[in-house]
Amino acid sequence: MAVEIQIKEDVVRAYLSGEIDHHSAAQIRETIDESIIQAAPAELILDFARVTFMDSSGIGLVMGRFRLMQETGGKVILQNLPAPLRKVMKLAGLDKLAEIQ
Repeated sequence: MAVEIQIKEDVVRAYLSGEIDHHSAAQIRETIDESIIQAAPAELILDFARVTFMDSSGIGLVMGRFRLMQETGGKVILQNLPAPLRKVMKLAGLDKLAEIQ
């Protein structure tokens, strides 16, 4: 699986790994969304430390989770972005939607 979920109190942490492309993004989205619906967290942390490749599907993944978290009044935090992914996220304007740590 390309995502492992950890739920603690009001935080859902999703550890992403491998390649995030149009083939894997649907399953990742579904898994994260189920966790958000179940836990209704104040924060969703997406950890990119083990991501080796990401195309535009990764940007869509973040944007969709941002919209879902907005519905519940929560926020999205992006952590451990490798330098190339951090640059792509900022160019896409995701630093305006999510906190990048």
